[in-house]
Amino acid sequence: MLQVTISGPPGSGTSTLVDGIRKNRKWSSLNGGEVFRGQAEERDLTVEEFSELCRENLDVDRMLDEQLKLKIADASGPDIIESRLAAWWAMEIKPDVPRIHISTSIEERARRLMKRDGGTYKENFQRAVNRHRDDKHRYQSLYGIDLDDMTPYTHVIEADDKGESDVLNMVLEILEG
Repeated sequence: MLQVTISGPPGSGTSTLVDGIRKNRKWSSLNGGEVFRGQAEERDLTVEEFSELCRENLDVDRMLDEQLKLKIADASGPDIIESRLAAWWAMEIKPDVPRIHISTSIEERARRLMKRDGGTYKENFQRAVNRHRDDKHRYQSLYGIDLDDMTPYTHVIEADDKGESDVLNMVLEILEG
């Protein structure tokens, strides 16, 4: 059963955070980013190319989001759902669940993406800018959602100057709540 949603842009540290929560709490999780990357790989596309496909064919995104909504509502579903829109759906389906957003600057995300994926800072900065622009446009077109709107989140953690363990400890305190 859903216990928490974790959201944040690519490179913000959400996957690392979810791993920490899972290990600490022995909870199950669903990673929307992994689902997205898996769908890209199945189509033999890069994440950026798949993002473009989703922007051109909104039905692909709608299908992925419907799957996510079903998981949020499922009493036997995962304890943690990590997704850009999980908080938006949980706000409607499971309003009592903590909805946490990890916020990082575009510069910090570029540094983290460079560590995770390789490449230069400039390449990762541009990838982060492009992905944010594409996602922002897509979610606005699909649902009228502004990714910069923090309304659905019960907690927003500014993580530019925080280490992985700092963020994890903050979230574990929230979950103790």
